[in-house]
Amino acid sequence: MMTRRDKSIAGSALVALIVLIALFAYRIGMRRALSEARPPASGACVDIQQAGSHANEESCVTGRILRVFTSKAGNTFLDFCQDYRACPFTSIIFASDRSKFGDVNALQGRQVELRGRIQIYHDQPEIVVKDPSQIREAP
Repeated sequence: MMTRRDKSIAGSALVALIVLIALFAYRIGMRRALSEARPPASGACVDIQQAGSHANEESCVTGRILRVFTSKAGNTFLDFCQDYRACPFTSIIFASDRSKFGDVNALQGRQVELRGRIQIYHDQPEIVVKDPSQIREAP
């Protein structure tokens, strides 16, 4: 038989659980509202030289892929410069997403548009390509 103290503890635990569920639902709702309120990426793409000025934005970057390189770890880099270390922009397809893509080596030498969030990694702007729909050949 539950004592009065046990009932009080159980009631408090139930209230705490309801509050946690409500907070979780609120956060999910806020994320959805923010993602729907975010303006769509502009149709105009910026050149790789201007990518850094659009850091932390959903944007489109255009450039010619000079080299497609897959590391030993299976990550594929789309290089827009002869020397990737001195390039103003880079792009990567992680090994975990690589199976979604066809022959990415076919992109070498092509002018492309990459859409996605431009983030800064090791002081270099980049787009992490997670889906083939983020890449298209530039008109």
